[in-house]
Amino acid sequence: MPTPPSAPPRLVVVGNGMVGHRLLTELADRGALARLDVTVVGAERRAAYDRVALSSYFDGRSADDLSMVEGDFFADHGIDLVLGDEVVDIDRTARVVTTASGRALPYDRLVLATGSYPFVPPLEGSDGPGCFVYRTIDDLEAISDAAADAPNRRGVVIGGGLLGLEAANALRNLGLETHVVEFAPRLMPAQLDEGGARTLRRLIEQLGVHVHTDRRSKAVESDGVRPTALSFDGADPLPTDIVVFSAGIRPSDGLARSSGLTVGERGGILVDDTLTTDDPAISAIGECALAAGRVWGLVAPGYQMAKVVAAQIDAISRGDEAPADRFVPSDLSTKLKLLGVGVANVGDINANPDAHRLVWEDPVSGEYRRLDVDDDGRVVAAVLVGDTDAYPALLDHFRRGQAPATDPGSLLLGPRGGNEVGTGGGFDPAALICSCENVACGALEVAIEEGCRTAGDLRKATRAGSGCGGCAPLVEQVLRVTLERLGEDVDRSLCEHFSLGRADLYDLVRVRGHQSFAEVLAAYGHGAGGCEICRPVVAGILATTSPGHILDGEQAALQDTNDHFLANLQKDGTYSVVPRIPGGEITPEKLIVIGEVARDFGLYTKITGGQRIDLFGATVDQLPAVWRRLVDAGFESGHAYGKSLRTVKSCVGSSWCRYGVQDSTAMAILVEERYRGLRSPHKLKLAVSGCTRECAEAQSKDVGI
Repeated sequence: MPTPPSAPPRLVVVGNGMVGHRLLTELADRGALARLDVTVVGAERRAAYDRVALSSYFDGRSADDLSMVEGDFFADHGIDLVLGDEVVDIDRTARVVTTASGRALPYDRLVLATGSYPFVPPLEGSDGPGCFVYRTIDDLEAISDAAADAPNRRGVVIGGGLLGLEAANALRNLGLETHVVEFAPRLMPAQLDEGGARTLRRLIEQLGVHVHTDRRSKAVESDGVRPTALSFDGADPLPTDIVVFSAGIRPSDGLARSSGLTVGERGGILVDDTLTTDDPAISAIGECALAAGRVWGLVAPGYQMAKVVAAQIDAISRGDEAPADRFVPSDLSTKLKLLGVGVANVGDINANPDAHRLVWEDPVSGEYRRLDVDDDGRVVAAVLVGDTDAYPALLDHFRRGQAPATDPGSLLLGPRGGNEVGTGGGFDPAALICSCENVACGALEVAIEEGCRTAGDLRKATRAGSGCGGCAPLVEQVLRVTLERLGEDVDRSLCEHFSLGRADLYDLVRVRGHQSFAEVLAAYGHGAGGCEICRPVVAGILATTSPGHILDGEQAALQDTNDHFLANLQKDGTYSVVPRIPGGEITPEKLIVIGEVARDFGLYTKITGGQRIDLFGATVDQLPAVWRRLVDAGFESGHAYGKSLRTVKSCVGSSWCRYGVQDSTAMAILVEERYRGLRSPHKLKLAVSGCTRECAEAQSKDVGI
C-alpha cells in the first residue's frame, strides 16, 4: 500500500537488541527520527540491554543497570515500542508485518535485527527440567532460581567457548561446584592456539572450575525433577544438578526464510554491502545477517552495520539520493576477561601457516603470548592470555599493516603496564583505542580539547568504552596524558564511578557507617553497578569498617572464592586449610586433632613460614566436615586466603630462650587475637622478637615489635 506523499516514511525495526537499538540511536543523532514513523517490535519483554555485560547480573547489577535505553528515549522520539510480541509473518507485497498477537504493522522500510539463538546439541534429555541456555536476563533468573534449590551444589556448562566460560563464571558466582565440558581438545578452539588454551585452562582451574575437554556429551540423565548426571561416550557420567548449554549460536533467520528472502547455506539472511536483502525495502543487521560471506557475532561489526543502514534511512527521510556508506568487513580481534582472566586475540592465528611465530609462555605467573609476523615484520596474528597489556599496540599494528619500529620481540614483550599505544609519554593519533566503536586516540584527544574532562564525558562524545568496556583503562590513560599536556590538573579519582580517592572514601564510610556497596555508590558515586576497580576497594573498606559478617547479604557478592569457603584455592582445584595458631603456641591435644583431620581426609601437611600447619588437598565438599572437626577442637580460620591479618610470628622469647629479654610469645598471641580478622587492601604479616637477635624477623614484616 503506497504511502501518501505527506505522510512520513514508515520504518519497522524487528528486534530491540544491542544492534537494533544502535540503529535507533544513530538515527536520533542524525535527527532522522523526527522525519519517520517508527515502530520497534521486540520478542523479549525487556527493551534493549547490554548483553555483553550479561554476567555482571550475578555481580549485583540489576536488569535496570544493564539497560541501554536512556531516560524516556522511545517517548521522546515518538517511537512506538512493542515488547513481548514476536513478528511471525512478512507480507512483502503489501509491505505489512504481523505479530503473534495479531498486530498488523505496515512499513515502507523494514529492518530485521533478530539476532541469534543458542544452539542446543540434540542430546537425550536436553529439553528437560534443570536444562537452560545462557542468552537472556530471563535465562539468568531461571538459572539463579534453580541454583538456589540445587541439592548437591553442582552445575555443568556444555561449551568451552566465550559464552560457555561466561556461563561457568555465573554458576561459580552462584556458589556451585562448576564443570565445563568441551567437545574440542581445548578451550576456545576458535580463538586460541594450544598454548593459549593450556594457560587459560590452568588459570581457570586455579579458580576452582573443573574443565573436561575432548568429551562428547551423550545424554542428560534426570530424576524427573532435575538433572542427575551428564553422560558421555567413552567416559564416566558427571553428576550435576543443573546443565547450561552454551555451545554456540545460530542466526535467527526463520522469519526471513518463511517470507522468501534468500538465506545462506549455513544460515544468515543474505545482504549486500549496503546490508540490503534481495528485497530492496528490507535490510538485515547484526547476528542474523550474512554479510561479506559470513555471520558476524561481535558487537563492533553489528554497530558498523547499524551506522550504514542509518545513513540510508536518513537519506530516504530527506528525499536524498542513497549515500555512499558501505559495510566494510572488519577482523574479529577481541579482548575480554573470562572468570577474571584476560584473553585477547588479534587476527586469525590459522590464516597464515608460513608466518614467523614468537611465543612467550610463563607457567609460573600464568601468562602466554604469541605473535605471528610476516617476512617484513608486520603483525598478522597474536594471542594473549593472562597479561593483555600489549593488545592495543598489536591491534594497531595489525590493522594499519605497519611493521614494528623495533624488533617484533620488543612489541610482544614491551614494558608491562606502560604506554603501549604511544612513545615518549604521548599517543599516536591513529592508534585504535576502542575497537567496538572504532575510536582512535586522535578522536579522544580532540574531544578532550573541546571540553571532555571525564571518562563519562568521552563515552558520551565518542562512544569509546560503551561496548565491551575493555578499553576503559586506555581511555583513562589517554584522558590523563592529554590533560597533563594541556597543563590542567589531573583528576585522581578512584574510577569513573567515584570522584574520591580511596583514603577519603574510607574515612566517609567509617564515619557515616555505610553497610553496603549500594549505599556507598548512592552517597558518593554515580552510575550503576560499579567496576572492577571500585568494587574490590569498597569491599575491602566495608569489610574493615562494617560490624556485619562479610558473607551476609550484598557483601557476599563482593568477596572472592577463598572468602566464601574459608580456604585457599590451589592450582589443582583443591583447597588448603590453615587453622589459626596464635604465636605458634599449641597444645598436644590440638596437634592430635590436626593430625587426625589430615589423616582422615588424606591431606598433605606442611609447617608454614608463619608457624602454622597447612593442610593441602581438601575438595570443596570436604571443607564443611574439615572445619567442623577443627572448630570443635577450638580452632578458627587463620585467614590464610584473605586480604587481612595473616600471622603474628614470634620467637620463644624469655620463656625458653637464654637470650630472650621479654615474653615475645605472649605479646604475639595478644596482638594476633586482638587484630585477627582485620581486613586491609593487602595481606598483613606481623612479628614480635624477644631480643636484638631478631629470630622472628620483626624488622622485615609489615609491622614489627
